[in-house]
Amino acid sequence: MKPTLEPPPPPEIAGDGRIRLRAVALGLISGLAICVLTPFQNAHRMGTPLGGGQFPLAPFYLLLWAMAASLLLRALFRGRRFLTGRELLLAWALMVLMTGIAWTGLARGFFIQLTAPAYFASAENRWEEILLPLLPESWVPQSRQAIETFYNGLPGGRQMGWWEVLSAVPWSAWIVPLADWAIFVGLSWGLMICIVSLLSRQPLYNERMNFPLLRVPFLLQEAFDENRLTAMLLHRFFLAGVLVPVVLHALNGLSFYNPSVPSIPTVLLAGKYFPKTGLFSGFVKLKVYFYPAFLGFAFLTAKPVSFSLWFFFLAGCLLSGLLPVLGLQIPAAALGTTFGPTLSRVEEMQVVGANLVFFAFLAWLARFHLFDLLRRALGRGPRETEEAEWIATRGAFWGMVACGAGLLGWLVRAGLPPLAAALLLGACLIFLLVAVRVVCQGGITYFTLTAAPLDGLIAFFGSRPFTAAGLAVAAVVQKVLFLDLREALMPALLHARKVSDGVRRPRRVAFAVGLCLALAAVSSCVAMLGVAYKFGVRDLSMDWALRTSLSMYEGVVRLVQSPSEPGRWTLSFVAAGAGLMLLLVIGYHRFYWWPIHPIGYLTAYSSAMGILWFSFFLGWLANVLCLRYAGSAGYRDLRLFFVGLIVGDFFMAGNWALYGLFSYASYLVLPE
Repeated sequence: MKPTLEPPPPPEIAGDGRIRLRAVALGLISGLAICVLTPFQNAHRMGTPLGGGQFPLAPFYLLLWAMAASLLLRALFRGRRFLTGRELLLAWALMVLMTGIAWTGLARGFFIQLTAPAYFASAENRWEEILLPLLPESWVPQSRQAIETFYNGLPGGRQMGWWEVLSAVPWSAWIVPLADWAIFVGLSWGLMICIVSLLSRQPLYNERMNFPLLRVPFLLQEAFDENRLTAMLLHRFFLAGVLVPVVLHALNGLSFYNPSVPSIPTVLLAGKYFPKTGLFSGFVKLKVYFYPAFLGFAFLTAKPVSFSLWFFFLAGCLLSGLLPVLGLQIPAAALGTTFGPTLSRVEEMQVVGANLVFFAFLAWLARFHLFDLLRRALGRGPRETEEAEWIATRGAFWGMVACGAGLLGWLVRAGLPPLAAALLLGACLIFLLVAVRVVCQGGITYFTLTAAPLDGLIAFFGSRPFTAAGLAVAAVVQKVLFLDLREALMPALLHARKVSDGVRRPRRVAFAVGLCLALAAVSSCVAMLGVAYKFGVRDLSMDWALRTSLSMYEGVVRLVQSPSEPGRWTLSFVAAGAGLMLLLVIGYHRFYWWPIHPIGYLTAYSSAMGILWFSFFLGWLANVLCLRYAGSAGYRDLRLFFVGLIVGDFFMAGNWALYGLFSYASYLVLPE
């Protein structure tokens, strides 16, 4: 039976729904400060990332201090509320949106991708004659000196002040590339905002999706607005949880700066306990990481999801050893040239088929909502719930169409054939929408793709339909925004939409989001260029960005010289992934007792799960034992212990990050 679209339920956030300008200003100013500091902190000081992942350190650390300051002001001014918990939470969400742009979300590799073909061209790789002619001239700075000083630094740049460095940056050489790419980035972000505004009702209201990464901010906000935050922070279970990371990182941090102090190991190399051949050979690289915050997030995730995440990761390791045992010795060449960040074995192509089927499943779940959106976009549906959205349905729908058409035109102008451009944009959106569900429902603080969207297209169609120039353009485009999803914007947009649910005048929130993104892009690019020209990219901690960019261009050259055709092995595993995902979604949707969530299969080969799997195992186990033996009342108390793990871990990470700004090195609490 077709479900009715009811008005939005009462928001989880207490208060009258009013958001004052001071909250937006707090989020904007704090976010800009993080954007400016991030390239220096991450690339030069090699310190704790300020904005890594989907639950970045700096915004949450500032949220904790903002709540403490607000409590102090409330006590000094006899209960006057300068900021409500809802407003603080919105400021936090705006900071989260901005901080990712300053690093992997955009600035970390953007300038390297534009300059690497010219700078690293040599007689051996023949990039100057093969690769550079394929890229639009407007993408590459036309000044060789501007490129050289970007990698080597300005002469005497280390002795210059920051204003002097920024004045010496060859801005004239960057105007054309930045203007061209500003169109692409602006259209892409506009498309994402419109899609989130249109589709957010499905997970928020129709599915009532759990948002594990928002549980702690919501708990803190609710306690803050109800004047019981102090009681919550002094609860014995919360204090016990905080004490674990505080003791752990106080001891390990002191040991980092003074090796005579003993430390507590947080990483176990478990692979040495497994044979290098045979059934368990896939576990030889297995590592066990202990991160208290990730354990807390895993506990707050739904049990079927947390179970499936660690289960499928271990199953993927087992499969890599099982195939040779069964006599399937698949040559490495069967995988061909790929662009996935971690794709190394042909069996990992399962994730392409799994993504396609899971996307179809999400569309099927939202079919009535999609039909209703289309009717309202055409002016034939009810409009009584429009005020809950960031953008009115009709405006969001036609804004999505306009941004999508603009992106297709931009891609065609850059060199992609029209059909290939449409396929690329569609594949990128499919992978991105699936990643949004993985992050927001799975509670994964950072998610890395296994296969790239372009890998899926080449598996089905080969590389010839793209043409040589189109292949180069497609590889760069997906690398800029649709491949390195650890700090992808779209999951943060859905989190911000959840946080702003029920506020008055949501159109103003949408405007604030757009303004923050624009200012974050400008400040992040200026800061990244300033750091690069002052110190030189070669002397910065940019090895990952350099390595992945060079690997991408090498793959493009190989495909240009030797075009690939659809491979038997890759298509076989794509089909296997699609078939298994189909069984998973049918079981999950049809049987209430089904214990495995399909999301876990999507992350089986993600490098992120190599770090997170053990935390999800412990979190799942603790959740099961708590509900079985302590009941719902015990769960509410014990939940505060795991909230304390998260708060304590991030609090210590922020403290050591501040100390690292003024020290010769920085102790890393969270993974890079």
